[in-house]
Amino acid sequence: MTDVRSFDRLSDAAVAGVLALAAAAEQADGVYPLSEDTVFLVRQGSGAQVLAYDDGALVGYAGGGELVVHPFFRRRGVGTALLGSLGEGPLAFWAHGDLPGAAALAEKTGFKRARVLWQMRRSLTDFSFESVLPEGVTLRHFRPGHDEEAWLGVNSRAFAHHPEQGRWTLDDLRLREAAPWFDPAGFLLAVDISDKLLGYHWTKVHPPAGDDPALGEIYVLGVDPGGHRRGLGVALSVAGLRHLADTGLTQALLYVDESNSAAVALYRKLGFEIYKTDVNYQRG
Repeated sequence: MTDVRSFDRLSDAAVAGVLALAAAAEQADGVYPLSEDTVFLVRQGSGAQVLAYDDGALVGYAGGGELVVHPFFRRRGVGTALLGSLGEGPLAFWAHGDLPGAAALAEKTGFKRARVLWQMRRSLTDFSFESVLPEGVTLRHFRPGHDEEAWLGVNSRAFAHHPEQGRWTLDDLRLREAAPWFDPAGFLLAVDISDKLLGYHWTKVHPPAGDDPALGEIYVLGVDPGGHRRGLGVALSVAGLRHLADTGLTQALLYVDESNSAAVALYRKLGFEIYKTDVNYQRG
């Protein structure tokens, strides 16, 4: 029988168990089941998290709007028990990879397909675009300890209607600044002659994993709607990709909502194609 337990913070042993569970799911499904935000929550966050056990063995996890069930314990009601522990009423969860098992669980428990997030990729070995900045705009690197508040302001305005990105806080930013992958040289800021921030392209490098080589990511790209300069979004996109290509990376990726037609059109113009799909299921 599934034993479901709720926690505000996980012990070191529980953290190791959840990450091992996620690794087992990745091996079975070919896609990692937890987002970066949820991994942060598992490792050091404070927030509602639910663990499912079967005869003392960790078999399921729910937290950060995501859930995962160990491959050996699927179709035994673990996913249903995890969702049931989160209560009635409106609820949403992400399913990475658009897998049939997640779709079946969603249908069984009354969830509907609500959002689709695409991962898009392109090769950087033949990247020939050149960044052309609008007049009066220059690029510089992000300066930790100096640019946080300005960046948070532009980010919140650029993503005012985005359910996740637009709510970032100083703690969210500093958590990423402390991550091993953080590199200010790949965090490009577009500024005017007075050094006012107009937009940014924050890149991220993922180390080789499995069959994937090291990957460069358009991690976050934003332009302040109040200080928009024609062509700045394209110029920032190209500048960040040029930086990644110049470091020797051969592949680039990004995430974009299927419904964001303007961004999808830009990325297709830059040579990106859909690589995989994540689905957000909602109830209520």
